[in-house]
Amino acid sequence: GLPGFSNPDADGNWVGIDVDVCRAVAAAIFGKGGDEKVEYFQTSASERFTKLQNNEYDVLSRNTTWTLSRDADIGLTFNGVNFYDGQGFMVRKDSGITSAYELDGVTICTNTGTTTELNVADFMTYNGFDYELLAFVKADEVRAAYDAGRCDVHTTDKSGLAAQRTQLSQPSDHLVLPETISKEPLGPVTREGDEVWSDIVYWVLNALITADELGIKSTDVKTLVDDLTQTPEVQRILGGGDQDTGAYLGLKKDWAYWAIFEVGNYGEMYERNVGLDTPLQLGRAGSANAGWKDGGLLYAPPIR
Repeated sequence: GLPGFSNPDADGNWVGIDVDVCRAVAAAIFGKGGDEKVEYFQTSASERFTKLQNNEYDVLSRNTTWTLSRDADIGLTFNGVNFYDGQGFMVRKDSGITSAYELDGVTICTNTGTTTELNVADFMTYNGFDYELLAFVKADEVRAAYDAGRCDVHTTDKSGLAAQRTQLSQPSDHLVLPETISKEPLGPVTREGDEVWSDIVYWVLNALITADELGIKSTDVKTLVDDLTQTPEVQRILGGGDQDTGAYLGLKKDWAYWAIFEVGNYGEMYERNVGLDTPLQLGRAGSANAGWKDGGLLYAPPIR
């Protein structure tokens, strides 16, 4: 239920960056129209890993932070990063609070079973602040408690705060503080031990990032795939000519073509869901989610 990442639209269809990752994987596997061949399951932060390990779904794509303990200790495989984020704090403007270093004595709402819960404990304890923590299972429960005045502060990833603020009763009455207290690399997760499946998810995400870097858009692929004047890299990612990278993944040679055609490149996905023309208004330029050539952190290994 996080707008911009995974949330039902007015017609009940799931939309968002995390949803688009799933759609792109399905399109790479099934080809034309394959982006619709996804079955979605709702889950909570506290149950998401257990349900993945119990085979209740195949991919966890739910603004999930890549950490050492999750990767190495509980049997998960992280398959790249689709959004670089960091944790922040949201307060009411009339509180007079303008910095995270003024949070002594507050009550804080957050999600249980998350890195958010751990990070805020580290930050408040290290700074010697007294605080009370109210933790809820679902994101909308956190938002409702904060909106009702049960807590002074709402904390989660800054993208999540931007999303949640749009759903408050009076969004303009609230302020996201400037400090970022953590690194939150978010991306899709699979079960450890299924390397073929994990490779597919990982390289589909890399294809979307590479297409963004090369300027390949969903509206261009039909023309570009047979254009022999394009660089070998463009021909290779689209499966043109004799290039067959799909063989390495057990997929057809046009696997990346269909992922890009149905979903768009990373930039299209970003702007459609969280960009400046959406309620979240998260500018990509100058952020960590810009491409590496533009000063950001998005960098995909070569597809060859």
